[in-house]
Amino acid sequence: MKEKSIKDLPGVGAATAEKLAAAGYDDLLSIAVGSPGQMVEAAGVSEAVARKMIQAARDEMDMGFESGEDLLKKRSKVQKITTGSAALNALLGGGFETGSISEAFGQYGSGKTQIAHILAVRSQLPVDKGGCEGEVVYIDTEGTFRPERIIQIAQGLKMDSNKVLKNIKVARAYNSDHQMLLAEKVEDLIKNNKSKVKLVIVDSLTAHFRAEFIGRGTLAERQQKLNRHMHTLTKLADLYNLTVYVTNQVMSKPDMFFGDPTEAIGGHIVAHNSVFRIYLRKGKKGSRVAKLVDSPSLPDGECGFFVTETGLKDLKE
Repeated sequence: MKEKSIKDLPGVGAATAEKLAAAGYDDLLSIAVGSPGQMVEAAGVSEAVARKMIQAARDEMDMGFESGEDLLKKRSKVQKITTGSAALNALLGGGFETGSISEAFGQYGSGKTQIAHILAVRSQLPVDKGGCEGEVVYIDTEGTFRPERIIQIAQGLKMDSNKVLKNIKVARAYNSDHQMLLAEKVEDLIKNNKSKVKLVIVDSLTAHFRAEFIGRGTLAERQQKLNRHMHTLTKLADLYNLTVYVTNQVMSKPDMFFGDPTEAIGGHIVAHNSVFRIYLRKGKKGSRVAKLVDSPSLPDGECGFFVTETGLKDLKE
């Protein structure tokens, strides 16, 4: 790849480059994966100029087709964050995968937020112990993050709880726009602050969207915003090889007479953007049941586990 800056792109002068950089488009890769609409909004250029810029950036980056062999080499960089439950790890093919979005949905008390706290700690373990040795960004939309729970889990794993807490960057999102902005700020943390972020948690993904967009008349706008948010998270996961774990609420379908009437919020937008989808529910004797309902490479299946003070525990332990 030739060493070129965004100023070398057609239609980009000093003033345009400054506007692009201010909006977060400060290298060729960020422009190459952007859309004309985003460039028009960020730099105030015409759509024709935006398309030329993107095309030139893609040519420089050699963003054409790749062979399956090249992709297999890329896949070798994928890491797994283990959960503490051998059964859940096996269901997920070794743990929560970097480079993709994993979505957990279920009713209240099904264990979604518990898994978020456990991943926030376990992702900081060394690679040989099932972690990524990275920092964590926790976008909290419902006020459910508890540092005391992090300390409990860290102590159970014989980790320095103060160090673990320092490595978790928590932000409370107060509405859907704030939530989307926080997701976009993660890239700044990685680029400008040189943070080694390996896990981004959004708990919960749909709470604000569900509260702000009420009625069928607002559905199209809600889904567009949600789609943009999911694309930001997908881009983060792909570009920086990090795990994105999102929790999702459910709704009940009263017209359904057979089977489980619960369905995840967000419709096809969330479903198509999530690479792994896990349905969590309460089981017998205080246990939790995880069902893998969607994955590109793993078979559907389910497993049970207990949520304990120090993390997850298998049923047979």
